Amino acid sequence: MGSVTQTARAIESTADSLQENLARLEIQKQALERELASVTAHLGSVQRALDALHALMPGAGPAAAPSPRGPAHVSVPSPAKPEAARAAETAEAAAEPPATAGRSDEAGDGGTTYGKLTEQILAYFAQAGDTEVRARDVASALGRDTDSGSINAVRSTLDRLVGASRVQRAGRGLYRAVMP
Repeated sequence: MGSVTQTARAIESTADSLQENLARLEIQKQALERELASVTAHLGSVQRALDALHALMPGAGPAAAPSPRGPAHVSVPSPAKPEAARAAETAEAAAEPPATAGRSDEAGDGGTTYGKLTEQILAYFAQAGDTEVRARDVASALGRDTDSGSINAVRSTLDRLVGASRVQRAGRGLYRAVMP
């Protein structure tokens, strides 16, 4: 009878261990899905920028040669979405001209709006004034400090804003609003 009790305890211990692993893996899966979404969004913006630059290059046109590095468009499927939703997104993206994909004109006056994250960061710096802040602090203030992918998306956006002279780099890892 003692071996039956030991076997039951071993099974219970194994089940508890597997339950803990399952919970940890589910959390890890969610974090990876968020990071993949962030990378996919960044990939899309880089593709649109590259397409816009190709359109500006001399001799660029519909028959322009592809980049020597490979195809300009890379499709990254999201495992969190059903196949039908991914197909609909792909069809919508193909129907939209690459140079204007992801942008919208306000009231047809030619002004473009920026992505939601960019707008949030600019609003944060408008309130922060001349204070030097770290990317992690910006991500935390925006509620985007849940995983490394979200924080890296904020860092990438800050770097793009520095390149566009919308935000200043105040030092290594420090950013400050551009004062007029």
